[in-house]
Amino acid sequence: MAVGSDEELVETMGGDRGSEDPGRPVGSRAPRFIRRSRPLHLSWQVLIFLVGLAVVVLGVFMLPLPGPGWVVIFLGMGIWATEFVWAQLALRWTRRKVAEAAQRALDPRVRKRNITLTVIGLAVIAAVGGWYLWRYGMTLPWDVG
Repeated sequence: MAVGSDEELVETMGGDRGSEDPGRPVGSRAPRFIRRSRPLHLSWQVLIFLVGLAVVVLGVFMLPLPGPGWVVIFLGMGIWATEFVWAQLALRWTRRKVAEAAQRALDPRVRKRNITLTVIGLAVIAAVGGWYLWRYGMTLPWDVG
């Protein structure tokens, strides 16, 4: 058996191959010639970790700045998931939770409640804005000059 093979990784995790996602086994997706050599495989893992880390850090910087922060963070997690079981399991969990949330959001009662709350919120904002314009006109609430 090759060092770092899927079977060893599954045994290490203490589960069966793909218990949550039967279509894809957990473990390294490195090319076979890389998995055969322990030093080469460790070098590969370090490289994948550093590239994934750079992408995740970039995504974290994008959270307060303009840019698709969460998308970039999940892209970094996807890079890690090509090599690390913990990232594969985290992405599977996230995918499952997103699917559950999407299913809940499609529930007609939840959609009706969300639309009602949105309409109420917009009405309150419009009322406060209208009151401010009626009371003060187009002047700002602070002294600019």
